[in-house]
Amino acid sequence: MGNSSVIKFGTDGWRGVIADDFTFDNVRLAAAAIGHYILSRKDPGEGVCIGYDTRFGSQAFAQTVAEVLAFAGIPVKLADRITPTPALSYGVRAHCAAGGVMITSSHNPYQWNGVKYKAYYGGSGRPTIISEIESYLGKPLPKAASSAKIEMVDFQTPYVEAISKFADLDLIRKSGLKFAVDCMYGAGRGVLADIFTQIGVEFVEIRAQHDPLFPGINPEPIEPHIRALQEATVQHGCHAGFATDGDADRIGAVDEHGNFVDPHKIFSVLLQWLLERKKWPGDVTRAFNTTKMLDRICARYGRTLHEHGIGFKYVCDLMLEKDILIGGEESGGIGIKRHLPERDGLLNALLLANVMAEEGRTLGQLVARLQEEYGEHQYGRLDLHIQDDLKNATIAKARAGVKEFAGMPVEHVETLDGIKFFLKNPEAASKPKAAETWLLLRASGTEPLLRIYSESCSKESVNKLLEAAREFAMNSLG
Repeated sequence: MGNSSVIKFGTDGWRGVIADDFTFDNVRLAAAAIGHYILSRKDPGEGVCIGYDTRFGSQAFAQTVAEVLAFAGIPVKLADRITPTPALSYGVRAHCAAGGVMITSSHNPYQWNGVKYKAYYGGSGRPTIISEIESYLGKPLPKAASSAKIEMVDFQTPYVEAISKFADLDLIRKSGLKFAVDCMYGAGRGVLADIFTQIGVEFVEIRAQHDPLFPGINPEPIEPHIRALQEATVQHGCHAGFATDGDADRIGAVDEHGNFVDPHKIFSVLLQWLLERKKWPGDVTRAFNTTKMLDRICARYGRTLHEHGIGFKYVCDLMLEKDILIGGEESGGIGIKRHLPERDGLLNALLLANVMAEEGRTLGQLVARLQEEYGEHQYGRLDLHIQDDLKNATIAKARAGVKEFAGMPVEHVETLDGIKFFLKNPEAASKPKAAETWLLLRASGTEPLLRIYSESCSKESVNKLLEAAREFAMNSLG
């Protein structure tokens, strides 16, 4: 029997350690809760689309979810191969399905797997939907008079056609640019390679083989996990390198010199291009832990910026309610509503190539131009894997009031999602257009993990603040 108490849907579904809490019995409980939601709130005849990534057991777990739903009379379209999450989301909308389920743990280490729920509109389930699914956990799913059909479907081909039309492939082809592509052993393998091959663009693809152990890395497109991409980009003389995470909904990048280009700069490059070149209408959204450079870009072009909690479901919520052009989060999840209310690492890689081709600049040159126009913005993140008692004590101590970090006085505090300290940085006085200096502490709701984020006008300031926050946390029980 499964244990519904260990199943908690976080910012984008439920994740667990394989064979510990992510078991077939618990996956059946999660599937049953999704089935209850479909039966009570949707037309079950519209069916559910199910996809899976490269993780250990993903295909078998996807088959299990399919069987639970079909048993309850809900028809299933099951992916015929390993599928990127955005391709599954696109399939949900293209097939007018009641919803979708993706078996993936995205960027987590190899021991983890997960269940993501995708709503009928092709994006993350809104907070109200996720809460309702959780409310059904542990409730037996009634058996239908006869089981519904499980049909094997190719979600990838129509999705690739869609993103190929969204970007200007002809412009990329004519540019003479060369790219490195890092699949990080994930579900994005072969997608960009096939597109570049078809249009005759030079590229190098690495880590495209199927290996559920993700040897030596977490499939998260940040340092140090993208070191192989940094080396390949320089070694092969590429103008940029693109990486997608385990299920290919997040993007990371490196410039022509092998320097890591963080998701904040990627978001900023895409936003500047959309506003300056495309002139598409709409507001912009960003999560609480993302760069304030986006605020400056929006101010320059007179666009409204919405700040929200951490997790792409909040971006999706706003996209469904307002005229949103683009929205994103700190971890490389960026979505463009004209395509889908969903983050998409593969589309964003193509669009970065598109921007480079249109501007006639390398990725490094695009980032340098942003830093010059909007002031230097440097960013850092530190993940502290600490026990819940220390994690909770750190947050309590931060809430009680802090006067300074790394010798920088606290000017004001915001608590939209975690505790964010805005600091007076003496270094900023000597820098025109200096970035605001801030430090954010946020406890994970699902793991023994404290995340620390910082942005400032120099890498030195960021590193000082991250180290000061680490000491603050480690001494919180003293």
